[in-house]
Amino acid sequence: MLSLSCPSVDLSQKGVGLASRRLKLSRSCSRLSRRSAWKRAGDVRCRVSLTQNVDLAGSESPAPVQTSVSGSGHVSLSLLLEVVADDLQKLNENLKSIVGAENPVLVSAAEQIFGAGGKRLRPALVFLVSRATAQFAGLEKLTVQHERLAEIIELIHTASLVHDDVLDDSGMRRGKETIHQLYGTRVAVLAGDFMFAQSSWYLANLENLEVIKLVSQVIKDFASGEIKQASSLFDCDLSLDNYLLKSYYKTASLVAASTKAAAIFSGVSKSLCDEMYEYGKNLGLSFQVVDDILDFTQSAEQLGKPAGSDLAKGNLTAPVIFALEKEPKLREIIDSEFSEAGSLETAIELVHKCGGIKRAQELAKEKAELALQNLQHLPQSKFRTALEDMVKYNLERID
Repeated sequence: MLSLSCPSVDLSQKGVGLASRRLKLSRSCSRLSRRSAWKRAGDVRCRVSLTQNVDLAGSESPAPVQTSVSGSGHVSLSLLLEVVADDLQKLNENLKSIVGAENPVLVSAAEQIFGAGGKRLRPALVFLVSRATAQFAGLEKLTVQHERLAEIIELIHTASLVHDDVLDDSGMRRGKETIHQLYGTRVAVLAGDFMFAQSSWYLANLENLEVIKLVSQVIKDFASGEIKQASSLFDCDLSLDNYLLKSYYKTASLVAASTKAAAIFSGVSKSLCDEMYEYGKNLGLSFQVVDDILDFTQSAEQLGKPAGSDLAKGNLTAPVIFALEKEPKLREIIDSEFSEAGSLETAIELVHKCGGIKRAQELAKEKAELALQNLQHLPQSKFRTALEDMVKYNLERID
């Protein structure tokens, strides 16, 4: 059984000042012992199951599921998103306006951020779940709440990217210079803070307490994920459970909240809303594992950053955790924090040789299978098919 019992969040505290606290914390963490106070403080309050799906309260156990990620043809992302193309077009038109025009620097930053493009996968998932569940509930069209939710989710996601670029000192994103590269760290931090605050304001105006609690928790989870990552750098004793929990905080929490909130606004049953949450959680975890695999299998040109950059920074991901189970030499190299010339390249080679990539692929597929199972109570439609294809598209990135 899976239990996610996180405390409720005071919405008013979420937006302003988050990045500055994260930035100071990240710098402090690098000076602390990795296995002392941080490790004790990192005891988790939320647990993410490795292999088990949720048993929805008040619902019968589903029949055996035949859906599988295996044996499917190539999935085109553009065709997948075609069923919500009009929704995404409207979202793109609205994104800049919801930032507001009060500050010319923020307006310029918003144009840079949203003008950089991106696949808009998170709002696309909001629209797909919204339409799949609205159809199930007998709604003829999406509500204003559905549309605003998608905009809020993209705003939160974008704010987190702006802050991540500050923490990682990244100069490029989506082929364009980052905000802190163009305007400096102070403006980037404030721009991210402003977008978090603005998203919180729009969220409150949805006037649905369940959704407010659900989505505002995500902002807290972002900070929790950064804390966990900063406190476990170069820690070869990092467990797979803790890796998945960190991945939940940093990636899957937002996806899960998005898909559940979309179902809530459709007015479907609690059990179906919970399944949409589990779909988003499992898809988000699968996406993160795939991203971590690509850090070892793609070139620097494909990644837009040096290959193995997470490992170089001491951020140990699924391929490394699995490889450490078989290769003691890898532990020695990581413990040295790559102090010797060529040691990083040796570590990357050992991850490949010890089967770390293969086992991580199996983990990504396991989470993908669970995500497909979570869709079984949705009626067949082009929107459900697109949700299934999103799972398959993710795995195709490592085929």
